[in-house]
Amino acid sequence: MIDQGFVDGTGRCVTLREVDDENWRAVADVAPLDDQRSHVAAMAARYLLLSMREDTWNSLAVYADEVVVGHVMWGRDEDGSHWIGGMLIDGAEQGKGLGRALLRTMTGWLAAQEGCWAIRLAYHPDNAVAVRLYESLGFVPTGAVDGDEVVAELAPSRAGSH
Repeated sequence: MIDQGFVDGTGRCVTLREVDDENWRAVADVAPLDDQRSHVAAMAARYLLLSMREDTWNSLAVYADEVVVGHVMWGRDEDGSHWIGGMLIDGAEQGKGLGRALLRTMTGWLAAQEGCWAIRLAYHPDNAVAVRLYESLGFVPTGAVDGDEVVAELAPSRAGSH
């Protein structure tokens, strides 16, 4: 379990845990709000399959106290940078500060990994909510793009501090 001591806006402890035999169905069923489906997968099941079938990504379940509320993936690039992907908070749980707590937990953990010199993620520039969240946590666009997504970076020294 990854626990950096962050809570959501309702006071629930946000932790990241391995996807296992006990929680994989709850994670697979995580779904965004309908209007977000142009920016993220319609169900977290797609991200679970990516992490199962490819060596690039590792899936984690997002918990608020003892309830699965989301999904996030992480990976390490050949250049040593660490990536966050497949971040999805269930539509019914949005607006409670879970995304912020999740990212603070994830960036703090990634920053502590050996050789981590940058934490990166990519987002669609039309996803205004994500842009505001990432910028508020210190992510800065690198100028690079991944398809139609902006690549942003956070220095490990700034991880988990916002």
